[in-house]
Amino acid sequence: MNEVNKTLYIPLYGKAMVSKQNIILKDKMAEKIWDSQNFELKGKSKSKWLCYNMAMRARLFDDWTNIMLKKHPESMVLHIGCGLDGRVKRVKRPYKKWYDGDLADVIEIREKYYSESDSYHMITLNAADSSFVQSLPESESVIVILEGISMYLTNEQLRSFFLTLQNKYEHIYVFMDVYTVFGAKASKYKNPINEVGVTKVYGVDDINKLLSGLRIRFKKEYSMTPRRLVDELGKRDRFIFKLLFTGKMYRKIYRLYELEA
Repeated sequence: MNEVNKTLYIPLYGKAMVSKQNIILKDKMAEKIWDSQNFELKGKSKSKWLCYNMAMRARLFDDWTNIMLKKHPESMVLHIGCGLDGRVKRVKRPYKKWYDGDLADVIEIREKYYSESDSYHMITLNAADSSFVQSLPESESVIVILEGISMYLTNEQLRSFFLTLQNKYEHIYVFMDVYTVFGAKASKYKNPINEVGVTKVYGVDDINKLLSGLRIRFKKEYSMTPRRLVDELGKRDRFIFKLLFTGKMYRKIYRLYELEA
C-alpha cells in the first residue's frame, strides 16, 4: 500500500475512537476494522482533537448524503476514495445503487469487511485517470462524495475529473473538502499525513475559478466544525477544540463545498 493510501487509517482511527465515546458519529464498522488491522499510527495522527475533527467531517458527509438521497432518491451514489469508510452502513436513507471506489489495493482490503449486493458495489477507481470515470455505470443523476481526496489531486486533475463527470451524467451533486493553497503549503510542516509518508498535497483557493467554463457550479460552503457537533464534546475538550479547529484561521486552511450541475 502506497503512502497516500495509508492515510485512510487516520480517519478510520478517528471515527473508531469517537464512536466508542458514543458522540458525534456511531460507527461500529470503524471500531471493528481498526481493532483488526493492527496499523500503527504515531504522533499527531492519534491526537484526540484530530479524532474529533475526522468524526465531524464524516458526520457532515453522512448528513449531506442523507439529504441528497431524500431529495433525489433515484440518484446513484458514488463515493470516491472510500478507503475503509462505512458510510454506506451509516446513511439511513434507502438508495438504488451505491458504488464505493478506490485504488485496487484499498478495495482488496475493503472486501474483507464489506459484502456486495444488488444495490451495493465496490470498484477499482482512480480519480486522477479519466478512463476510470468514463467507465462508471450509467445513471441520469449521481451523488458524488469526495471526502479527503481532493488534496491528492492537482487542480488540473480535479478539473479533468469534473469535466469527465459532467460529460457522463446529466444531474450531478457533489460534496467535497479541500485544502486552500495556504493549507496545502502549511501541511508540509504540521499535517498528520506526513507521519505515513505523504509530503505533497494540493490546494484550491478559488473554487469558481477551478470550475470556470464547466457545467458543474459552486452552490454552497459549509462549516467544517458546526456548533451543533462541537457542542457534543465535554466542556474542557470543547474549549480546546474550538481553539484548534474553528475560526478564521481554520477556514484559511480547510474548506467544505457543495457543487451541482
